[in-house]
Amino acid sequence: MNILKNIATKALYGAVAISMGLIATSCDDMLDTKPMGVFTEDQISEDVEADLMTAAYASLLNHFFGNNESFAGPINNWVFDVRSDDALKGGDGVTMEGYIHQLEVGNVQSDNPVADFKWRNNYYAINRCNTAIRAILASVSLSDEEKASYVGEMKTLRSYFYFDMLRIFAKFPYFDEKVLEPSLCRADEYTRDQIADFIKKDLRDSYEVMPETQEKPGRFNRYVAAALLARVDLFTSDWAEAEKYAGYVIESNLYELYPNFLDMSKPEFNNKYESILAIQFSSANSPDQYNFNNCLNCTWSEGNLYGNGDDFYLASQNLVNAFRTDEMGLPYLDGAPDDENVDKADFEGNVDPRLDFTLGRIGMPWRSHRYNDRWCRNLELYGQYSGKKPYPSPESPYVKTGIVPWGASSLNCILIRYADVMLMKAEALIEQNKNLDEARILINNIRNKAARSVNPSYEPIDCDPMIANYNVGQYPATGWTQDYARKAVRMERRIELAMEGLRWFDLVRWGNVVGDMNAYYASESKIRPYYEGANLSENEIYLPIPINQVDNAGNLYK
Repeated sequence: MNILKNIATKALYGAVAISMGLIATSCDDMLDTKPMGVFTEDQISEDVEADLMTAAYASLLNHFFGNNESFAGPINNWVFDVRSDDALKGGDGVTMEGYIHQLEVGNVQSDNPVADFKWRNNYYAINRCNTAIRAILASVSLSDEEKASYVGEMKTLRSYFYFDMLRIFAKFPYFDEKVLEPSLCRADEYTRDQIADFIKKDLRDSYEVMPETQEKPGRFNRYVAAALLARVDLFTSDWAEAEKYAGYVIESNLYELYPNFLDMSKPEFNNKYESILAIQFSSANSPDQYNFNNCLNCTWSEGNLYGNGDDFYLASQNLVNAFRTDEMGLPYLDGAPDDENVDKADFEGNVDPRLDFTLGRIGMPWRSHRYNDRWCRNLELYGQYSGKKPYPSPESPYVKTGIVPWGASSLNCILIRYADVMLMKAEALIEQNKNLDEARILINNIRNKAARSVNPSYEPIDCDPMIANYNVGQYPATGWTQDYARKAVRMERRIELAMEGLRWFDLVRWGNVVGDMNAYYASESKIRPYYEGANLSENEIYLPIPINQVDNAGNLYK
């Protein structure tokens, strides 16, 4: 049966209940686990709209039928960072979850499970949104104002998933709440530009009717729609609108940069400061409320501090070297004058402190512990740079150890944060060659956050100025041309948002992803022999429709 037909018939009672969970005992068991909890007719309350909206929001977990959808089709899109010059698959070797390795080396196939997981996750989520919208519009108990606001929430959520489809797949069917037979929708019914316009219209409309704030954490307000619209606009090069809606978020004065870069990794700061769109996680109740999106990626950690780990999603040497800075504390926008790698803690050059808040480096602190080679699962093949951002200190009361998923905690997963929106506006200004000084100030404010984060007394300790030469400076007005500013904002996105699942999509929208990636393969192959022969072509930028979806849809997707 076509997946779209499946979700049309099962959306109402097939929502995975986030209060009902499952526990597995090993990685292999987890990959085969079947779902245990669904809503039944008895569990759907009289306030069906609220139940269906809750089910739609729960789709952000990407945890519909088990754990594989969360691992390899994750909402945070780490598997697409692996396609970029920022990240390596990691794990025990190239054959472990080998389909992710295929993406890492530019080998795009229509039977890749990542494509199928993303397709299924997004369409199940889209249909939950559509089902909720129909229930809201049919309600006799809600006022017109409530209906408009609730529909705005669901259209914003739906837009997130459709935008995910737009930046991942070359072709895909689009249908809204008015379409009752989505299984009849063709993949070529609308062009990519038309679908982008549908998404933007929904977000503009939602911004106008949603409230500025919500009482319940995790509920979308109007600035979620504005921030998401700005992100879509950047992908489609609509610079003026991106400037406008990113500006709305900034001018709301509801958000501010974290006092310290480490704060994004502390559950105590959930839904504060930079958090605009975040998935709500908890370690207090069901395991289904843990962050499964990063469960494969937790470092091994000497002494199993996080309860083991699979050590996927490691940083490339190329990314680590991007954190180098010159004597002014500015990044080398055209490459460092030498080819020395930042592969030792006592590297004599300067580095941006965000390096040690983002990645584990042998000899440097990790949440007040000392990161060493025993934290690395396959040091010889994948190197040493485990991702840090999703993992609080193992001593945090919000961390669960000795269970699956590894490194489970109450730390929310932020999909859009304030620093990203500031960089969106800066980039939009720069591309229009407009108010370049305002763009410089936005970028420098983010760099100032990095500078003030070098505080050895701030717990837990993640940087050591006695070992590393931290230097992050401010861009001066002199020489701040459009071309220079464009390089600066692109570099700032890379180092500020590193390992947050955004780099591949930035490379795609900047227009030279094939050239960039093939140059990266050639460079990184000097230390990663498995990159030899890796190649990306123009027709491999977007994923094809998964082959089993093509086969099950008759002629609709051909």
